[in-house]
Amino acid sequence: MVVNSSRKLINLDQHDDYLDVDDKPKEECGVVGIYGDPEASRLCYLALHALQHRGQEGAGMVTVENKVVKSVTGIGLVSDVFNESKLDQLPGDMAIGHVRYSTAAGSSSMLKNVQPFVTSSKFGSFGVAHNGNFVNYQLLRAELEGKGSIFSTTSDTEVVLHLIAKSKARIFALRALEACEKLQGAYSLVFVTEDGKLVAVRDPFGFRPLVMGRRKNGAIVFASETCALDLVEATYEREVHPGEMVLVDDTSKEPQSMYLLKPHPPEPKSCIFEHIYFAQPNSIVFGKSVYESRHAFGEILATESPVEGCDVVIAVPDSGVVAALGYAAKAGVPYQQGLIRSHYVGRKFIEPFQKIRDFGVKLKLSPVRAVLEGKKVVVVDDSIVRGTTSSKIVRMLKEAGAKEVHMRIASPPIIASCYYGIDTPSTEELISNRMKVEEIRKFIRADSLAFLPTDSFRKLLGSDHTNFCYACFSGKYPLYPSVAMEESIDDTMKLTVAAN
Repeated sequence: MVVNSSRKLINLDQHDDYLDVDDKPKEECGVVGIYGDPEASRLCYLALHALQHRGQEGAGMVTVENKVVKSVTGIGLVSDVFNESKLDQLPGDMAIGHVRYSTAAGSSSMLKNVQPFVTSSKFGSFGVAHNGNFVNYQLLRAELEGKGSIFSTTSDTEVVLHLIAKSKARIFALRALEACEKLQGAYSLVFVTEDGKLVAVRDPFGFRPLVMGRRKNGAIVFASETCALDLVEATYEREVHPGEMVLVDDTSKEPQSMYLLKPHPPEPKSCIFEHIYFAQPNSIVFGKSVYESRHAFGEILATESPVEGCDVVIAVPDSGVVAALGYAAKAGVPYQQGLIRSHYVGRKFIEPFQKIRDFGVKLKLSPVRAVLEGKKVVVVDDSIVRGTTSSKIVRMLKEAGAKEVHMRIASPPIIASCYYGIDTPSTEELISNRMKVEEIRKFIRADSLAFLPTDSFRKLLGSDHTNFCYACFSGKYPLYPSVAMEESIDDTMKLTVAAN
C-alpha cells in the first residue's frame, strides 16, 4: 500500500500545531534501587513499569555481579527497552533503574542522556540514576571542565560522576557525600558500586520523593513512589529523609543512615505537584495518600466554587479523575465518563489531506455525547498551563452537545516555571502569568472557571503546609537558580518576588 505523498507524517512532540496534546508540566524521571534479591533485574523491571508515568522517553538499568557492572539502556517505554534476553544480560542481586521523561530531542542525543550512567574511577566502577535538577549545574560543569573533565552528555546528572571520580576519599559513601554537598537543587539519587554497595540520597529540601521498602526475603527496595513497592511486593517502611544518605551493603544487616553536612538544615520543601498531578493515585508520597489529597482538592472546589443546577461532573482523564470524584461526592451530582482517553497514541501520525480542527486533542480525548448532550457539565482538571488544550476541550464538549461547560481546576494558577526537576514552559507561556481568571475563562470559552484557592489548599495540609514548595504558584523559590539558569526567569517575576 502506498500512502499519498501529499499527506505529511507529523511528530506530535515537535509540530507546533500539536504541542498542546499534553499541555501539562512533565516530570523528569523516576528511579529504582534493589538490594539483596537474586531476581534484582526482573524486580527492577517491574518497578520501572510502575513508574512509567514519570517518564516515557527512555529507560535503563544497571546491575552488579562478582564486581562486574553491567548496563542496558534504550529509547522508548520500559517494555520496548527490556525483554527476556536483555534481562538475562543483567545478573546479580542488586540493581538500579531509571525512566526518563519525554522530550522532542533527537534519538542520538536522547540515548546519550538515558540513565543510569556508569563510570570508572581509581576506586572502581559505579552507576547512578537521578530524579531532579541541579540549579548550580552550569557553574559546576564550567568548574569541572576548567579542571580537565570531559562531558559526554547534556544531562546535569553527569556532574555527579565527575565530582565523585575526583574525590580523594577511599570509601564510596564519603565520596558520594562529599559530591552531594556541592550540589544545589533537587535530587533523589540511587548509586550502585562494583564492590556491592547500594546508596540512596535525597537533597536537603526533599524536593523529589524517594521511599524505602522491604520484601519478605529481606531485600531492600528504593523507589520514587510506593506504587513501585506494591508491584514488587515490598512493604513500605519510610521515606528517605531530606538530606539523608542510606547505605546498604553486606557489612550490616540493616540500612545505615548518614546526613549531608549542612550547618543549618533547611525546612523541607517537597514538590506539591506530586500530589496534584505527577504521582499515581495509589501512591503514598511525602507521607500522604495521593488519592486522598486529590479527592479533598475536588471537595474544596465543590464547596468554594459550586455550579448551581449542574447535571453531571466529568474529568479530563487521567489525572483529573480523583478530584472529579471528590467534587461529585461533595456536590451530590453524578460523576460520569464524559471524555474517553486513548492510551494507544504514539508520537507520529499521517496528517489527513484536509487539516482536522483540534486534531491533536481529538487523537487522545473523545467526548461521550450520551453523557453530555443537553447537560450543564462541570469539567475537573488538575491544572491549566498554556490554556490551549483547555479551550479545545471546552469547544469539543460543546460540539458534542453540552449546554454549558464549567471548568474547575484542582490546583492554584501556575504563574512561574519550575527549576527543581519538572519540565514547565517559560513564564511567558504560562497563561495564568499573563491573564486573570476571568480573562482565562473568556480565552477558553468556558461558562465559568475556578481554581483551587491557595489558602484552602494550605489549610487542608494543616501544619505540614510549610514543608511544601509552591514556587510554581507564587514565584517564590526556596532555592534560587544560578546566574546562568536565572536568565530564563522573567524579570517581572523576579521583581515581584523581591517585593514580597
